[in-house]
Amino acid sequence: MGRREPMRRLYLVNGRVITPYRVIDSGGVVIQGEYIEQVFSMDEAIIPPEAEQLDVYGAWIMPGLIDMHLHGGDGADVMDATVEAFHVIAAAHARNGTTSIVPTTLTSSYAVLRDVLDAFGEAKRHRHQGARLLGIHLEGPYFAYEQRGAQDPRYLKNPEPEEYLEILDQYPFILRVSAAPELPGALELGRELRRRGIVAAIGHTNAYFEDVLAAVEAGYTHVTHLYSGMEGVRRVNCYRRAGTVEAGLLLDELTVEVIADGKHLPPSLLQLVYKCKGAHGMALCSDALRAAGMPEGVYQMGSEDYQVVVEDGVAWLPDRSAFAGSVVAGSELLRTMVELAGVPLPDAVKMATTTPARILKLDDQLGSLDKGKYADLVVLRDDFSVMFTIVGGEIVYKG
Repeated sequence: MGRREPMRRLYLVNGRVITPYRVIDSGGVVIQGEYIEQVFSMDEAIIPPEAEQLDVYGAWIMPGLIDMHLHGGDGADVMDATVEAFHVIAAAHARNGTTSIVPTTLTSSYAVLRDVLDAFGEAKRHRHQGARLLGIHLEGPYFAYEQRGAQDPRYLKNPEPEEYLEILDQYPFILRVSAAPELPGALELGRELRRRGIVAAIGHTNAYFEDVLAAVEAGYTHVTHLYSGMEGVRRVNCYRRAGTVEAGLLLDELTVEVIADGKHLPPSLLQLVYKCKGAHGMALCSDALRAAGMPEGVYQMGSEDYQVVVEDGVAWLPDRSAFAGSVVAGSELLRTMVELAGVPLPDAVKMATTTPARILKLDDQLGSLDKGKYADLVVLRDDFSVMFTIVGGEIVYKG
């Protein structure tokens, strides 16, 4: 056997390091190969003179951001169903400090969905320069028609075991599924997802509080983009009935995600979610479309002739009746929470790292600067611009 080359050891030095437990005002991180070896204070560090060092000059060193709900970026869309599209999306989000992504499908035909899943499986096997491709999020087609938003109404349906069991059996990289729990068959779907260890999420739904309680009992644990695609309290025959929004805020058994682009939710609602759920129960997502990182204009959504209009920093349906998704990513989500919602930076970071990793059941590998976890890091300047994005110990973006 040939002689094995020693693993590269890289020292990130002179940074402000954010861990889940504290902020080290002057510290650094040691990367050994593709893993984190040590987090240290500069006052206590013993760095060999020959060591490879990366001086970040006082910038923030934090875990790489995890986006558990996005559709595209840089002109590419998940529903393009090509390996190249997934790799373009991964690179686009890495530029914004995101080191792991969960590409998300749209409601589509069964044939198109299978093409997307086949392409993702191939893309995941091939080396690429960008964020990790963690797995797939199936957003639909099991949604309430009235809450479809930008989902194509032609393909909405109730959960059918003969269909979803085949998909789940064939594509083990499905990490989460969003569905409306009040639909016939949706509770059985939740139980099946729980049995397989897949995150069952409530989304695009007309569910009342009681429907959500039944969903929690059946295995649903998460709420997809809280406030978007769902109802809050409603008045029914003079009586007020709580909806999915209130259930998401009230039930400790549910985690929630918010689209933190500063458009979908105003600062007051971001503050309310934070107050109710805390950084431990609230995750940030982009819900970014192919127009993320692109100029404003008209863009195709998904794989068919379905268009959205990007204006004023957000994507709209052509008739301006609803938002269709966002065009932000990564560190811009942190900026929204810190500058608009007044959330302390360490908590905002937790919402974009530790919390989504735990929701996705990947917190043994990702989401915090702990010894033995993957060396996925982002170095941010005070203005939230990205200095470095590091995935598996390799610099994939330098800004």
